[in-house]
Amino acid sequence: MMAQFLYIDPGTGSMLFSIVIGLTAAVVFALRALSVKLKFLLTGGRVKKADTERIPFVIYSDHKRYWNVFKPICDEAERRGVDMRYYTQSPDDPVLEAQYKHIRAEFIGEGNRGFARLNFLKADVVLATTPGLGVYQWKRSRDVGCYVHILHSIDSPVRYHTFGLVNYDVLLLNGTHQEKIVRLCEEAQKAPRKELAITGLTYMDSLLERKNTLPPVHNDVPVVLLAPTWGKSSLLALYGAELLDALLATGYRIVIRPHPQSYSSEPELLEKLKEQYKSEPRVSWNTDNDNTRILNEADIMLSDISGVVFDLAFVFDKPFLYAHADWDPTPYDAAWVDEPLWSFTVLPELGREIRREDFPRLKEIIDEAIRSPSMSGRRAEIRNEAWHFQGQGGKATLDYLVKKQAEIETARKQEV
Repeated sequence: MMAQFLYIDPGTGSMLFSIVIGLTAAVVFALRALSVKLKFLLTGGRVKKADTERIPFVIYSDHKRYWNVFKPICDEAERRGVDMRYYTQSPDDPVLEAQYKHIRAEFIGEGNRGFARLNFLKADVVLATTPGLGVYQWKRSRDVGCYVHILHSIDSPVRYHTFGLVNYDVLLLNGTHQEKIVRLCEEAQKAPRKELAITGLTYMDSLLERKNTLPPVHNDVPVVLLAPTWGKSSLLALYGAELLDALLATGYRIVIRPHPQSYSSEPELLEKLKEQYKSEPRVSWNTDNDNTRILNEADIMLSDISGVVFDLAFVFDKPFLYAHADWDPTPYDAAWVDEPLWSFTVLPELGREIRREDFPRLKEIIDEAIRSPSMSGRRAEIRNEAWHFQGQGGKATLDYLVKKQAEIETARKQEV
């Protein structure tokens, strides 16, 4: 009985953590300011450097899978000799094994332990690809000069949950196709206008670099990669075994690569399908942390509204089919704007839509998509429009960060 009274559900726990952190932050910052003032008075106006020293650059990653976003930036910073801190919440993040001289990597703990560390940062520029700053447990520190968000998708930034980016100061974009919808969302939410800068797409640069190290694959039997998003609009949720049976009827190899979130949000669905097809040798499941190998191996992809279709199309120049899905924008920033998502407007030009009535003709549709030269030409055009600084995103991003940090440092000196 006592255990029932002591139980706190996760939502309430998160709220209580936010309250505690808010109160703690107020006390800490007040004591810090008082300490600096006292030392200033007691030392005749001299304060030690350690009392006012700030970290110029901090990269924060909430999961190791975002190493492909930050690696090009770290590589460029190492090449130039720019010192950075890299805080990760994954104990096995590849950055922790990287042999950098100028990037100091540190595992700050998972969950609330890591957030508590972040909430008291003292830095000029913090770069992250994590949405929800100031909305969930991760709060803005008063001692951070600028929070910069870098995208890990070529699609519209309004695909984040509501207010996912509202508390960032800067948003780094892939191309001009993202600017309009960001401004419309800010106006609708009556949110402050963020500074926008186009710096390319570092995660796609990383994918391109890894792809260039692999030899081309020539399959005797075509390999169809089924790579859906997660949730009720995903291929697996909408069609499940019906689609897999139709794909098996083609005689081709089927590789299923669920979205990472599916393993947390819909494990029953995945386990049911794995059990149903466990004896089918032409069906396999891919769980690689890095999708480069399977994208290189696949001849064609079947997806839905997942951004992985652009990885295949723009980096590997391969075709894809996408399933019709009634995407519900209600939980996302997209619900605030009367503007179609960029991905929805370009999908018909890049790939072929399929519906349930097309399942009996899947083999014919797949064969036609693989052979079509017209789609390849259009893929190149849209890639160049949406992906700026191709292969140079790390350089463009670091250029921006160095410039922003210099501005913050200059302004701080002028205040003294």
